[in-house]
Amino acid sequence: MNGLPPDWRGGRPRNEADAWVEGPGGERYWGRYGAAGLLAHHDGDDGGRILLQHRATWSHHGGTWGVPGGARHRDESATQAALRESDEEAGVPATAVHPFASVVVDREVWSYTTVLARVSRPFEPVLADAESEELAWVPVDRVDDLPLHPGFGAAWPRLRPMLARRPRLVVDAANVVGAVPDGWWRDRSGAAARLAARLGALVTAGVPASALGLEGDLWHPEVTLVLEGRARGAAVAPPVTVLEAPGAGDDALAAEASRRADEGETVVLVTSDRGLRERVPHVRAEGARWLLDLLERVN
Repeated sequence: MNGLPPDWRGGRPRNEADAWVEGPGGERYWGRYGAAGLLAHHDGDDGGRILLQHRATWSHHGGTWGVPGGARHRDESATQAALRESDEEAGVPATAVHPFASVVVDREVWSYTTVLARVSRPFEPVLADAESEELAWVPVDRVDDLPLHPGFGAAWPRLRPMLARRPRLVVDAANVVGAVPDGWWRDRSGAAARLAARLGALVTAGVPASALGLEGDLWHPEVTLVLEGRARGAAVAPPVTVLEAPGAGDDALAAEASRRADEGETVVLVTSDRGLRERVPHVRAEGARWLLDLLERVN
């Protein structure tokens, strides 16, 4: 949890990853391959609640509160580790949470990743091992009232504002597909489906926070792919959402970008069409090359 999990009191490690890493100054960090934890957020009008773990008194920093987490296994991503550890420690169903961002604390010899996730369906946490005294859904505005684990306490001011962010890419499929002369005009539906698949891989891998102008290190934005003309009917699967324009694609793109922004989402309209960009001056816009460069990073 937050880089300093419980002592083993003489017990054997559960996995080869369960080991201390020593820094150049003698400081110790738990997890041979780093560690990760899950910050699960149940949204609400009052800021919502987050799932916190009250550490057992016998553990390192016992009696403090933080997020469930622990050592990453070899070849395990931070998100995979956070989901596994939160399930092992707090009974968090992987199907009940939707990871959307991550923040990394890098100590050079070791790193800790906090994975932020939205609760997609309600669940009650379950005390699954001796590392916790209790688990609780704590109102966001009451977190600072608790004795927090030092690692989580230091990160919380950075993590809290991220909970309210809702990044979304609204993608002009015709414009992005048309930016690469690969014969897309012979099969516009197929070209749109290939773009959708690449967008899905990008969402899974994550977009650098710097590319979105957001806090943190990595985000998994929602994506709306707008299709028009002969591209309508393309095979598109989650996590990408498709919007088929009944008429002019530009009208649908402008309306969708404006609506999402008005609802409080952090919208990036992806199009190189200058006229379209001028129709929604209050929405950030990026050209097709911006997106293609991101896609080339992952596929």
